[in-house]
Amino acid sequence: MTEQQTTPSGVIEVDLFPKDVNRLDHPQALEFKMLLEEVAADYGCSLVTFEVRRGTVVFAFDDDVLTAEILRELEMDYGD
Repeated sequence: MTEQQTTPSGVIEVDLFPKDVNRLDHPQALEFKMLLEEVAADYGCSLVTFEVRRGTVVFAFDDDVLTAEILRELEMDYGD
């Protein structure tokens, strides 16, 4: 049996939390991960990468459309 791997369409990196949020099991990180998984389910895709490093969240989906929409939202909210 061959296991199928999913490939992220693009990685998103956002400074989201205070620097002390540095673990995947931190309550804020867990809550955000659950939100991302819900969004992925709504789009019929998967969250394939999720990391937290000193308040910076790195995540990716296996769907180009969802990734593009999130990047557009981030640009509108945080762009110049």
